[in-house]
Formats: sequence, structure tokens, C-alpha cells
Amino acid sequence: MTKSFVENKRINKFTTIMSITNLFNNILKYIITMCLLFTITTSIAQDFQEIQIANEYVSKGEKEKALQAYQHLIKNQQNISLIHSNYFNLLISLGHYKQAEDYLHKLIRRETKYTYKLDLGILLVKEGELAKANKYFDNLFSDDREAFHLKMSADYLASYNLLDYAIQALVTARKIAGPTIYNLELANLYRLNGNRMQMIEVYLDYISQVPANISYTKNMLQMLLTKPEEFDALEEVLYNRIQKDQQSEVYADLLVWVNLQQKNFSGAFIQARSYDKRFRKDQSKTLEIGQIAMNNSDYEVAIKCFTFVVKEFPNTENYLPAQLGIIRAHEAKVKNTFPVNNQAIRLLIKEYKEFKNQNPNNPNAEEAYLSLSMLHSLYLNELDSGVYYLLKLIDSPTASAIQRAQAKINLGDIYLLKGEPWESTLLYSQVEKSQHESTLGYEAKLRNAKLWYFNGEFKLAQEHLDILKQATTREIANDAMDLSMRIKENITFDTTGIALKEFSAIELLVYQNKLDQAIQRLDTFNSTTSPGIQDDVYWLQANLLMKKGRFNEALKKLEKILSEFGDDILADDAYFLQGDIYEHQLKNKDKAMEIYREFLNKFPGSVYAAEARKRYRTLRGDFAELPNQ
Repeated sequence: MTKSFVENKRINKFTTIMSITNLFNNILKYIITMCLLFTITTSIAQDFQEIQIANEYVSKGEKEKALQAYQHLIKNQQNISLIHSNYFNLLISLGHYKQAEDYLHKLIRRETKYTYKLDLGILLVKEGELAKANKYFDNLFSDDREAFHLKMSADYLASYNLLDYAIQALVTARKIAGPTIYNLELANLYRLNGNRMQMIEVYLDYISQVPANISYTKNMLQMLLTKPEEFDALEEVLYNRIQKDQQSEVYADLLVWVNLQQKNFSGAFIQARSYDKRFRKDQSKTLEIGQIAMNNSDYEVAIKCFTFVVKEFPNTENYLPAQLGIIRAHEAKVKNTFPVNNQAIRLLIKEYKEFKNQNPNNPNAEEAYLSLSMLHSLYLNELDSGVYYLLKLIDSPTASAIQRAQAKINLGDIYLLKGEPWESTLLYSQVEKSQHESTLGYEAKLRNAKLWYFNGEFKLAQEHLDILKQATTREIANDAMDLSMRIKENITFDTTGIALKEFSAIELLVYQNKLDQAIQRLDTFNSTTSPGIQDDVYWLQANLLMKKGRFNEALKKLEKILSEFGDDILADDAYFLQGDIYEHQLKNKDKAMEIYREFLNKFPGSVYAAEARKRYRTLRGDFAELPNQ
């Protein structure tokens, strides 16, 4: 053998030995690693099981057992993040403040987790060391120049209900990062802390920075401010801000809004008028307030609003709606002054005709025919004149589909007045079909339901009413619900429906404006077969007597509802109507105030509560006119 061959053989042998050795070492390392992993995994699994047991002790209120378990687990640093919160809170609840302090100091020396520093301040508060806690948080927050840390601190402290310190952290964050951040978070903390004035200030800061979010802010304030004095406070803050910033449109807008929330329509008019003069837009805010005042039966304010718009917006699209609004407000006022004056009705008819003649081809003017027809029909019993104007509107090329549909509903009403119900139901059904799923479609369906009800066909009426309970318009849904309940309650007492048929026939007389006949039949009405209808009888009698101007008799019928059915559904209606009669018909301000005040005590949850509060405050003089801002 050559020398090189022997050497190569030796080298190969050595290489083989080394390879086997390396393989052995790798296998040994793997075995050791797997053993360690198994040991660690077993330990982790065991600790996790012990953590669950300790947490269960806490949930059961077995604090000493839980403390003993946590003290064993805390020895393993890897467990701290899993048990810290429960362990820390447990030490505090057991009064082990020194032990908690030592534990926190060790954590803070060993780790940089920010919440451990917050926990030390929380511990001082729980110990009752408020002076030390105040100084500690002052130093902690002043040393931290990271706004995010301070925001996180605020959230963490709020979770412990330490709202003053949470607010302090967030205020410090805003000093660092600027006053445009964390507005909503800070406002919420002030709300939770019961500091409504500061909450209001922050919300106002927010919309001054982001005016586009005024609708969101209004929704939040409407939800959070529930007492009259809170809206008064908001109004005062807004006045102060407007004095400093005359050109702030959002503050002026909010001032209109806050008056509306209080149903102070006179105040809303003053502020809307000021808004229109200062920030004149394509659409007048005063026109909007006039329409809202109309819907809330404040006709005097509505007339003021519409008159202002006619004067200030003569060459805009606001002009004709405002002109029409003035006539409509006068009409509503006449209709709600009892007994209704026929001469006033004829004057209204004249005003509507002049409006139509001055604007013959304008869509707004078509609305005049709707009003004309019903004034002739309902108040003067001139049914043919009513039919004439409605047929003209239906045939008009400038009338909209909505106007034609409304004309058909009104025409159906007149045919019902004429005693031709089949013509009525035909017209109602046409509107139901053409205006399906719209407000007018639901209105036509409600008319059909009432028609069946008047005829004593309660099953057919109920079928219509069951559908209308889901109507998108609250008023229609409520009317459907009320009539449906009346039918169900009285059929329960009287399966033959004799009393309800008589009562519905009387209601038809009322609908046909045959008030004297209705009053006579109600006087002889026998409700013994269906006692559940007696409160409805009193209610209808009171309303009819009021329309005839017999106010003291109406008040007696309302008293019967309160004495005999004080816990029934019409009790708050009867009480509120008493106040309305004393205020608007008998002009007895003191008695009206007394009734509204008692109403708020007796029926705080009534749908009339807000209106009663507004009327009481108005009569008391809370809404005396303020100078323009």
C-alpha cells in the first residue's frame, strides 16, 4: 500500500467516527431539550391549573384561600402577567397594604410596565393617603410627555372609578398633544363624574373644532341632558360663548336647538331670526321654526316666524311657503278657538282664494285647494263646493302625485260626510294602492279601517289596524293601536258588540260634524253591556262640549274620568285637557298653572309631560323674551 492510500483511509475512518459522534451529540441534545420542554410544559400546565383554581376562589369570595394560592404562584415570574390584577385587588380588599406596596416596588424595579406605576397610586388612594396620592399622580403625569401613555392612564384609572385622576391624566395629555384630541373621551369622563357643566364645555369645544359633527353633538346632548336646569345651563354657556365669538355659526345654531328642546318656541324664533340675519342661507331657519311651532300648536309664534320670512325673503323659494304658513296658522288658531266662528272660516276661505289667484301655476298654491275644500265641507256644510275644489286639484297639470293622492283622501272624507261610504272606500283604496308603503298610503288604510269601524264591521277594521300598528309614522301607528285596543277590550266585555256599534255610530256623527245629534245620543248611551267603553264616552262628551263652548260641562266630564277611571289609559289625557281648557278657553292662568304642576307630579311618564312642563314654565314667566344675541 502506498503512503497516501493509508493516510486517506485513516482520514475516512476519523471522519466516520466524528460523524457518528456528532449524530450522537445531536440526539442527546434533542432528548435533553424534549425533556426540558416536557418539564416546562408540565410546569406551565400545572401553574395554569392552579391559576384557574385561585381565580375560582376569588369568584366564590374565598379570599384567604385565593391569597395563599396566588402567593405560591407569584414566585414564578412568568405567572405575574396572568395573575397580577386579581392578586393586587385581593391584597387591597384584604387590607394588606404593606404587602401590596412591597410587591409593586419589586415589579417596578424589575419591569417597565406603566400600569404598575398607576397601581402604586391606586394603592395610596385605597389606603386613604389622598395627599400622597395627589402628589404621586402629579409627579407621574408631569414626568410623562407621551400623550398616549396619559390616555391609557385615564382609561385604566377610570376602570377603578378614580375619575378625578383619569380626568387629570387626559387634561395633561391635551396640554401635550393639543386641545383638539380626546374631546369626546374627556366629555364622557366629566359626564361619569357628574360634572355636566365641564362636559358641556368640552362638547362645545369639540363642535367649534369640527362643525360638521354638530348633529352628533346634538344627539349626545339630547340623550345626556334630561333636566330643564341642565338645558338652562347649556343656554347660559352658549350666550357667553356667542358674546366672545359673534361669528360662530355652530353656537348660534345650538342656541336655536336648545330653545326647541325646552319647547320654548318664542325663544327659538328670536334666535332663528338672529341666525338668519347673521348667516343668511338658501333655506331660512326661521321658516323651519315656524313649521315646528305649528306642529306643536304654538300658532302665535308660527305666525311671527312666517311673517318674518315673508318680509326678509321676498324673492326666494321661502316666500310662498311662508305666505301659506301664515294662512294655515290663522286657520289652526280659528279651528282651536271654540265654538268655531263661521265668519272667521269665510275669511280664511277668502285668503286661500287670493293666494291661489296670485300664484295660479305654483305647486305651493295647489295646497290652497286642499284647505279650501275642507273648510267649505267641515265647517260650513257646503259639500258640493268642497268636491269642486278637490276635483280641480286632481285634474290640475301642475299638481304633484302626492297632492292628488291627498285630494283623493279628502274627497273620500267628503263622500263620508255626504253619507256615501262606498265612494269613500273606493277613493281610499286607490290611494292605498298608488302610495303603497308611504305615509299617505298608511293614512288611506287608516281611513278605511275607521270606515269599517263606523259601520260596525269590527273584524274587517281589526285586519287593517293590525297592519297599521307597524306603520312608519308614529301618529298613524298610535291611532291604529288605540282603536284596535278599544275594539278588543269592548268585544271582550260584549261579544255581540252592541254598545260598541252604538258608540262607533255616534263617532261617525262627530266625523260628519253633526255635533248636536252626537251629544244627544251620548246622553242616552247605555254602556252596561260593555262597561269598558264608559271612559271613552266621557272623553268624547268632554271634547264635544268643549267644541260647543260649554267648557264647565266639559270639565265635569273630565272629572268623571279621573274619579271613576283614575288608573286607566285616558287619565293623563283628561288631566292635561283640563289644563288646556283653563289656559286657552277660560283664560285662567293661575288654575292652568296649578293643573300643569299637579300633572307633572301625578303623570311624570306621560307623553304630555314635556308639553305640560313647557306650558307651566311659560305661564310662570321663565321664557320672557330676551334681547337678540
